[in-house]
Amino acid sequence: MGMAAKVETRPFRNIIGKRVKQARLAFNPPLTQDALSGRLAKAGIHLDRVALAKVENGLRCVFDFEVKGLAAVLKVDTSWLLSIDSANLPCGSKSTRRAKGQA
Repeated sequence: MGMAAKVETRPFRNIIGKRVKQARLAFNPPLTQDALSGRLAKAGIHLDRVALAKVENGLRCVFDFEVKGLAAVLKVDTSWLLSIDSANLPCGSKSTRRAKGQA
């Protein structure tokens, strides 16, 4: 038998990963994972760069308080992170918070 590598696909562990990355890169200026980790730490949320990479790739579960902290630091609505609100990402740090104003 050959020694071919077995490729396993892991199920996604969260639904916010892609949007966290999108918001991080759309921030003005764009945030590195390390920079986001530092901002989260100041807000009392301890996610290091490796944990953020796993979140963004859908490999790590995210607790409710982490979702709230990520939204606050990235200046987006939690509904947008959770794909509940389909409104476009606010531009960088100038959040419009449209969903909140229209509700």
